[in-house]
Amino acid sequence: MTQIPQPDIDAPERPTGQAMLRGARGRCPACGEGKMFSSYLKVADQCPSCHEDLSHQRADDGPAYLTILIVSHLGAPLLLAAFIAWRPSAMTLLLSFSLGAIVLSLALLPLIKGAMVGLQWARRMHGFGGRSSGVGA
Repeated sequence: MTQIPQPDIDAPERPTGQAMLRGARGRCPACGEGKMFSSYLKVADQCPSCHEDLSHQRADDGPAYLTILIVSHLGAPLLLAAFIAWRPSAMTLLLSFSLGAIVLSLALLPLIKGAMVGLQWARRMHGFGGRSSGVGA
């Protein structure tokens, strides 16, 4: 049976907002220097600068759900406003808003995933708070 690292109760609190902002910028939540992503959405196993173990992250489908939520809440009122203001053809609306939703989704997804990994690191979730964690533990 595998041992799950136990959180260090005496460890200082990690700044959640700062870690989420660093993650949204694609930087390590611990040091803010190293790149968090090794490719578009693949989180590196460890920070190249401070060697913080980032393999514990479990963002799963959360960033995708939040991206869909944000894009749809921005797109729906804009679609209605564009239709009322200019009365474009259905094909124009379909093409422009489909392209806009795709571009906005691709832009927001790494930001939201990085922020979610930063939140997990700051809150010591999924093994980020073990006694063996690196910088900022």
